[in-house]
Amino acid sequence: MSISPFHLAIPVYDLAAARTFYGDIFGCAEGRSSDHWVDFDFFGHQLVIHEHPKTQSQEAAHTNAVDGHDVPVPHFGVVLEWDVWEALADRLKARNTQFVIEPYIRFQGQVGEQATMFLFDPCGNALEFKAFKDIGQLFAK
Repeated sequence: MSISPFHLAIPVYDLAAARTFYGDIFGCAEGRSSDHWVDFDFFGHQLVIHEHPKTQSQEAAHTNAVDGHDVPVPHFGVVLEWDVWEALADRLKARNTQFVIEPYIRFQGQVGEQATMFLFDPCGNALEFKAFKDIGQLFAK
């Protein structure tokens, strides 16, 4: 499956903290930047953090119930290969990351079974990282 990289620009109210988070915690390579924004290579995609006043969703996240967990909305993230997801989960745990939803297997034994984890960046943007042992299950009903 060939996928084009996405471009996502998100608001951050603390540019320095967000820059450290995406650069150091995730190890994302930094691209172009200015005093008000920074480009990152986010698992092969272009993530841009833009300095912006705190938004309502950063102040207090809304949630929807999914598989017995309160999933923050809005959120974004990446579908990773299973071993890459496991390595990222281990890396985040080793750094004592506070998860919104700890790494676990969602829909276990059902269509769409997947590994998932949720966390917030320092500016309250919710992220989800997931993986499928069978990528063909990505859009399965």
